[in-house]
Amino acid sequence: MSYTTERASLIRDLDRVAKARHDAARCLSKIVTTLTQAESEGESTSGKLGLETYIEDIELARKNLQHGVFRLLVLGDMKRGKSTFLNALIGENLLPSDVNPCTAVLTVLRYGEEKKVTVYFKDGKPPEKLEFTNFKERYTIDPDEAKKLEEEKKQAFPDVNYAVVEYPLPLLEKGIEIVDSPGLNDTEARNELSLSYINNCHAIMFVFRADQPVTMAERRYLENYIKGRGLSVFFLINAWDEIRKALIDPDDAEELQEAENKVRQVFRTNLSEYCQVDGQDIYDDRVFEISSIQALRRRMKNSEESLEGTGFPEFMNELNTFLTKERAIAQLRQAITLAQQSYHRVWSAIDRRIPLLEQDVEELKRRIGSVEPEFKKLTEIRDRFKDEIASTRDKKARAIADSFKEYILNLGNTFESDFLRYQPNIGFLDSLSKGKREEFNAAFKQAFEQYLNDKISAWELTAERQLQDAFGQLSQSASEYGSAYTKVANAINEKLIGSKLHAAQNIGSEDNSPAWASWAMGFFSLALGNVAGIALAGAGFDWKNILVNSLAVIGIWSFLSIFSISLITGPIGVLLLGLGVGALQAEQARKELIKATKKEFVKYLPQIAQEQWQPVHQAVKDCFDAYDREVTKRINDDIKSRQAELDNLLEQKLSREINRDSELKRLKSIDAEVLSEYRNLESVYEDLLLFNA
Repeated sequence: MSYTTERASLIRDLDRVAKARHDAARCLSKIVTTLTQAESEGESTSGKLGLETYIEDIELARKNLQHGVFRLLVLGDMKRGKSTFLNALIGENLLPSDVNPCTAVLTVLRYGEEKKVTVYFKDGKPPEKLEFTNFKERYTIDPDEAKKLEEEKKQAFPDVNYAVVEYPLPLLEKGIEIVDSPGLNDTEARNELSLSYINNCHAIMFVFRADQPVTMAERRYLENYIKGRGLSVFFLINAWDEIRKALIDPDDAEELQEAENKVRQVFRTNLSEYCQVDGQDIYDDRVFEISSIQALRRRMKNSEESLEGTGFPEFMNELNTFLTKERAIAQLRQAITLAQQSYHRVWSAIDRRIPLLEQDVEELKRRIGSVEPEFKKLTEIRDRFKDEIASTRDKKARAIADSFKEYILNLGNTFESDFLRYQPNIGFLDSLSKGKREEFNAAFKQAFEQYLNDKISAWELTAERQLQDAFGQLSQSASEYGSAYTKVANAINEKLIGSKLHAAQNIGSEDNSPAWASWAMGFFSLALGNVAGIALAGAGFDWKNILVNSLAVIGIWSFLSIFSISLITGPIGVLLLGLGVGALQAEQARKELIKATKKEFVKYLPQIAQEQWQPVHQAVKDCFDAYDREVTKRINDDIKSRQAELDNLLEQKLSREINRDSELKRLKSIDAEVLSEYRNLESVYEDLLLFNA
């Protein structure tokens, strides 16, 4: 199969998904229009139905479908062939493969009518538009300069947020964005720039090289930033053809098979644990052996030539499945759930309203007064849930802060063994010479910072799991409180109209949870596009980042300036020099240096643990408080809307004579229009399922 055919297949499928999302967004838009108009007209008829929250949620879902993109992040150490891979993937020689590895700006590749670059700055500075060549010249730095800036704790481009490259590529036109990150394994600041963007992307493409299988640094990235976070990751083993080139006899099939199997075993050993989803091993669906340079050469020579043997057909097929099935179907399923909840609320509000139209003012007042005890019960359910959230918050805030404190205090216990893999590459004997001391000091300080960063990242992962467990428990509680809330709401209906509401038309599931409870349960899900995710995104709230941003890790690093330079040049250095320069003496000197580092390090651990306890404690509290505010707001809105629904009807009856027949026709029309659009949305979803079957 030719590359053109493979890419055309992906583009065709993405086009189908894009159309489905557009059609679904149009259905949601019509529902919003219907509900908005209904509330407006209600002011001059029988009163509003209390649908404001539903209108807001559906509008957010519509925007998410209308403007949403599939964002793919490319990660990997320097010199892994990321640019060559990207060129082969997008089908254009857009990103030169010899780009300076110290490009220090995160770059988002997206569709545009014309080729251009826009650099976005921090602190409100207006964006700057550049030619692509000018962008590369201005925003790349020499590797030596990058290391110098890191030593000085400076950023290459501190005022730059990110850059956007627009290009008229068919693949990008279908809602794909590709994020090209600066190469890892250079400076810690640049690593943070790349790795901090992980949670903003739908999938990660992590690039390795077959002739450098899983370095220690790569293991570090996987352990600290990938493992246990529920991310969708494609592992690409690039330069697979280099295995053959390294053989004594490249034409020996048996020798080649043996060599390839050895490399495969190394990668399987190192990557298997990152390819487990819900107890299933998806290694074969997530790890691909590719040759980007071969694929690119063939494409440049003849776009119709087959890419068989380069690994690209297999990878693109799996990428197609992920983008057009897994992600798209989940996203539309959530839209249907939201539309279904909205219709149930419209139906129940209208079904309450119609019988009450016939009642005179005094009877209506009596019935409204009769349900006051039930409304009090709704607020009691709200308060019980709030109390549980607060109790969970206080317990978890203390537990997580205490775990941080204990973790920091215990770092010294395993420091000597943990720090082994972080030691600078520069030879220790070289560090004793005057000309190499500054270089060694800088390398040692950077290694120490990497050690600390990794340790904090490991603790963060533990804290995140504790938070997930806590919100999982609150999710279960939300379900139980929601069930109790629904029973009370049903009792209100029976008192108001004298009988149970008739069954709604058969749509969706049997879950009758109130919308606020579904939101509270959905908050625990980390999948992008869920109901909670839509609401959280609209509020600009990211609970995971609250914790990370509050750690103030720099407080741990700051003490390095006290002793890092003096380690070699001070009394310790004199002692080490006295040991001589033999190999055994050098090893003893190295051990003395690590011991001296540990001794200095542990002196600061109690202070660090104490000072950072409160920020961590407050960060966790803030996380639960944000959840509490949103849940409380939604419950309050629901209670108020139910009360307002009755008050509005009473007010209208007091102020004017309501034409029952015309109002009955209007209300039934609202019900029919919302139901019709729900059915249309359901049809869009079913068509997509059939297409992907």
